[in-house]
Amino acid sequence: MTQADRARTFAALHHPGSPLVLYNCWDASSGAAIAKGGAPALATGSWSVAAAQGYADGEALPLDTLLQIATRITATCDVPVSLDFEGGYAVDTDALRKNIAGVLAAGVIGINFEDRVVQGEGLHDINTQTARIAAIRAEADAHDVPLYINARTDLFLQSKPEDHGQHVEAAITRGKAYAEAGASGFFIPGLSDPEMIRTICAAVSLPVNAMCLDVTADVAPLAATGVSRISFGPAPYRAAMKALTEQAERLYQ
Repeated sequence: MTQADRARTFAALHHPGSPLVLYNCWDASSGAAIAKGGAPALATGSWSVAAAQGYADGEALPLDTLLQIATRITATCDVPVSLDFEGGYAVDTDALRKNIAGVLAAGVIGINFEDRVVQGEGLHDINTQTARIAAIRAEADAHDVPLYINARTDLFLQSKPEDHGQHVEAAITRGKAYAEAGASGFFIPGLSDPEMIRTICAAVSLPVNAMCLDVTADVAPLAATGVSRISFGPAPYRAAMKALTEQAERLYQ
């Protein structure tokens, strides 16, 4: 299967109400374990990938190291792989396109791409972010790969839960703009209110991705909101490290 075919297969897994569930991995071995469990596709979580290498989240992990990890995952796991690419390790569109070329060379077929100012404050304005999404789409098109761009807004992560209601319309505005710029999906991490999620799913044409941070949760209620994708972010890594610590404690204490 070609990289382009993998990208199309991945996109086709997104169904409103019957979502693609991604139990996020952080390296080749965790990806292989999750794929062995039956996952039809894999997605990394930036926090977990960085933590597994001893780095903080927020593009502290060197780009070359990230691409090496991505390459090992795609070489090891025979399912489509999406990479959490944070802010693309660049603001300027020319530098961003160069970085996306590296992502594609690693065999990746999708990315998470966020609108927060990484290592800064706040969010990129809509015009800046849509230009960045358009640049990614142009680079992917140049490589004949229909890269799945999961455009993430950090509106909800950067606000308190009690204030989320006042950001729903702003999120919808961004979702529509990102769709026009060439995004494939819309990611709304931090938002957990079912009715607000349902409102965004109804208003934005893109498949919507919600995040669940409880690895024991029944995802059916979240699926019922109309999301097309559910991911777990850093939760699988944290659960695995907790289990490892508990096993060590039984030996040493």
